[in-house]
Amino acid sequence: MSAEVEKYIEKQKAPQREIVQKLRETILNTVPEVKEEFKMGVPWYRGKFYVVALKDHVNLGVSVNGLSEQEKALFGGKGNMMRHIKFHSLADVDETRVPMLLKLVADKSVDCQC
Repeated sequence: MSAEVEKYIEKQKAPQREIVQKLRETILNTVPEVKEEFKMGVPWYRGKFYVVALKDHVNLGVSVNGLSEQEKALFGGKGNMMRHIKFHSLADVDETRVPMLLKLVADKSVDCQC
């Protein structure tokens, strides 16, 4: 695990800190072979996922490059390369849906060269 990511999480306010930590754990447990990095000021995972704490929510960004239009529609935003899921509270981190979406992206998307 990245020390830079640890520092990033520690400096977040509640509830963003808890959401980022939960998403980090979910990513690392769902995709155990993923490499954790700190790029562009936020945690990145194998060029397929990023987590960013914002003023009133947390975004889990995902690479949708290579997904079908139907699969892309499962995520927020309209990007062709990256989309996101917004979390406003820890309760929003659905322990069934989030891992299912992470597996879909891990298996089917092409790494974003962001």
